[in-house]
Amino acid sequence: MKKTFVILVLALTAATLAQPAPAQTSASQSTSTSSTNTKVIKDAAEYNAYMAALNTQDPATRAAAFEAFINQYPDSVVKLDAMEQAMAAYQQAGNQAKVESSARTILGTSPNNIRALAILAYLDRAKATQGDTGALKEGCDYAQKGLQALPAWPKPEGVSDADFDKLRNQMSEIFNGVAGFCALQAKDYPTARGYYLKSFQIDPANMQDIYQFGIVCLQMEPMDVSGFWYLAKAINLATAQNNARAAQGIAAYAKAQYRRYHGSEEGWDQYVTVTATQTGPGVADPVKPKPSNCDIAAEAVAKNSVDELSFSDWEFILEQRDCGPQGREVAEKVWQAIQAKQKDGEARLRIPVKIIAATKETLDVAVTDDNQRTNTADMHVVLLKPLLHPPAIGSTTDVIGIITTYTPKPFMFTMAKGAMPSAEPPIEPPHHSLVHHEKAQPKK
Repeated sequence: MKKTFVILVLALTAATLAQPAPAQTSASQSTSTSSTNTKVIKDAAEYNAYMAALNTQDPATRAAAFEAFINQYPDSVVKLDAMEQAMAAYQQAGNQAKVESSARTILGTSPNNIRALAILAYLDRAKATQGDTGALKEGCDYAQKGLQALPAWPKPEGVSDADFDKLRNQMSEIFNGVAGFCALQAKDYPTARGYYLKSFQIDPANMQDIYQFGIVCLQMEPMDVSGFWYLAKAINLATAQNNARAAQGIAAYAKAQYRRYHGSEEGWDQYVTVTATQTGPGVADPVKPKPSNCDIAAEAVAKNSVDELSFSDWEFILEQRDCGPQGREVAEKVWQAIQAKQKDGEARLRIPVKIIAATKETLDVAVTDDNQRTNTADMHVVLLKPLLHPPAIGSTTDVIGIITTYTPKPFMFTMAKGAMPSAEPPIEPPHHSLVHHEKAQPKK
């Protein structure tokens, strides 16, 4: 923070220190000099006091001298210049608190002063990151005022066109970065993205803005996957700046987001390495999302015979029936395979189950291993004949019957003509799962 602040204020005060000294005139001199852009101090004592302060070498002493000048000559034509010179001197002395108070004093006299607005916006942003909500609101206001005032900012005397363009860009970067941070805090991600993009275009090495730019992109709906590039770039910038703490913090967040989107951390380190030499997103291969359950179901049917899939696989695929056209297509194939095994109702399936609930007429049972572990029923069995003694809850047994229908979510098979095992030879479905997928967790 301190290093960045020094760089910031150096940029702000360089033009101040480069401004030419005011001229001095007397009543007997021509007034043509005062008609130029150069500010003229007519009182000799006032002029000498200003020049004495300006030529003081020690920054702290120079700042105090300008403060004394302002107090002694509150109506001076160079009062604002003296305020800015005092602020610059306090910066050179490393007195951040006085830099801030000087900036606030300047805004009391000149509400649209670009240098003061930039300093306070920047400092308020730093405070806001520590949870200061008052500073957040104030900094947001300063950033917007700065953006509005910047186009009309006149070039200071003694500053070249090239230096002024550079200075204007630096001010724009500060204001856009703070405005982007404000929009990020308000969760207005599209607006934040616009501000951060302007900051990035001005300075593609601003690690803080680029990191937050990446966060914004990944939070958008729909997600802007270029956010992964900005996060990777921020990691590289932090590493290059020997800021190990920042690099580790950004990497932890980025990996978590990458893993959630991509399905694993595979390829992330290589992605970060490639990003180091790139100038913008779109150059690297885009990060690919992990396959959806719908994709997994379609691939399972495409690569395996439906007859070889396990009961758990059947459930998973049927559960994706409503995910889209491919979900309906593969669900229908599985359903037709189940009916073929049952010979369209002429043969009954025999399935090992765990009893979840039981009456004399019906059973609610868990078929798959996952559902048996969580005691979740995935089949409702309507018994052909009432049971004299229903099975105990939690016991395991086999049921036979004909699967007649199902509901995808929450998943439930319905079996008709159900019965407990008998001597008749039933048809057993396969049990070894060929589909690798994560069991969806129920929403709380």
